[in-house]
Amino acid sequence: MTTPLEAAYEPDAFRATAHALMDQLADYLKAALGGGAMPVLPWVPPAVNQERFATPFPEVPSQEPSGLFAALMARVLEGSHHLHHPRYVGHQVTAPLPLAALCDAVSSLLNNGMAVYEMGPVATAMEHHVLAWMASTLGLPQSTRGVLTSGGSAGNLTALLAARQAKAGYDAWNGGAHAGPPLTVLVPRTAHYCLARAVRIMGWGEGGLTPVDVDAHFRVRPDALEGALEDATRKGRKAIAVVASAGSTATGAFDPLEPVADFADKHGLWFHVDGAHGAAASLSPKYRALVRGIERADSVVWDAHKGLLMPALVTAVLFRDGARSFDAFSQEASYLFHGDDARPYSDVGLRTLECTKEMMPLKVYACLSVLGTRVFEEAVTASYDQARRFAATLTAAPDFEVAVPPDCNIVCFRHTPAHVPESEWDALQARLREALVTRGNFYLVQTRLPRGVYLRTTLIHPLTRDADLDALLEALRGADQG
Repeated sequence: MTTPLEAAYEPDAFRATAHALMDQLADYLKAALGGGAMPVLPWVPPAVNQERFATPFPEVPSQEPSGLFAALMARVLEGSHHLHHPRYVGHQVTAPLPLAALCDAVSSLLNNGMAVYEMGPVATAMEHHVLAWMASTLGLPQSTRGVLTSGGSAGNLTALLAARQAKAGYDAWNGGAHAGPPLTVLVPRTAHYCLARAVRIMGWGEGGLTPVDVDAHFRVRPDALEGALEDATRKGRKAIAVVASAGSTATGAFDPLEPVADFADKHGLWFHVDGAHGAAASLSPKYRALVRGIERADSVVWDAHKGLLMPALVTAVLFRDGARSFDAFSQEASYLFHGDDARPYSDVGLRTLECTKEMMPLKVYACLSVLGTRVFEEAVTASYDQARRFAATLTAAPDFEVAVPPDCNIVCFRHTPAHVPESEWDALQARLREALVTRGNFYLVQTRLPRGVYLRTTLIHPLTRDADLDALLEALRGADQG
């Protein structure tokens, strides 16, 4: 007699359940991509969803597991945020390629952790080739090596840990944050908050991040770098690195990388580029100039779950000098890593925050192999083009204002109807966003810039059309009227 545990692993039952799930997912994808009556976000307050899923877990199932699973997946699909809806224009998380989602199922079933080669032999080989392709795309030299890790926050921390070991002048990994002079990193004021978190995690405190002024387009001012360095020195901090953004989070601004690289060379600083969002511009012949100079970086972070249409999370951390990839986590674990001096690139756990890392490269490798590279080039170019068309539409409208011409596919704007005084514009944007999000017909976010609150769209869905954005403006006007 088959036990419940044995039945849970039964291949034919899995086959039937998986076939039914694929039908569910295909029907869902068709409905989501078509938009129509499906809301982008079926909004309910948090307490309501807590109650909806408040159910005791049974000791044994009350009916056939496949039926229970199908019913549960129907509830999950119905109540979740629908990023494949073409009117999702919110955060920098893309509508992932369906093929990549299938790879995640394979990864989960195989469960090959990648700390050491023997636990993830295929994924390790794939990661090597994915990273080599990304480095080549950026124009980095053949000496470049790196790792895939769980998101831009982990990626930036990994890069700064390596910078610390390379430039601190003392062994901060083994000696601690106080084994030498206090350190700092020069960072644009518009940089992502994960950099401030990273320096605090490393024990540097608030002064571990020295802000550098930006211009009216929210790009770092190269002429402000010297002053920032002098300010850090006056405060008793040793600057070890300078960071530039390729596609900042708030506005999508691209810092001028060439002069930042020149500054880093002049002062012997580590040059790190946070290209989580914008490194993908290197794929587009039309927009590649935005990242000119990125090939001079000592380290680069690039999120595949943004410009490469992958499910979250998969982030590349690339090091110009491949040997530096070991500097972030310089330690030994004898039960995993064998040999006194051997530091094989095939043992990924030597260079990542994770030990049991999922098969991140599988989905990237599979989509590059099966779909080709042109689909990604076209996606980047089309989204950047669309952002410029949308900004032009907003600029031509008398009741909308663009914060800054977009560098990439992020557009910040606000509704400025004549009947609302300027003093009330901030509150108006917040009300309009809440109205659209809770109604479910669009999903967008907001940000605060020096001139106030702006609505913010990331045109990251490759099937969002200009007509959807026209409808967004009409929806905002209608919400303004109540």
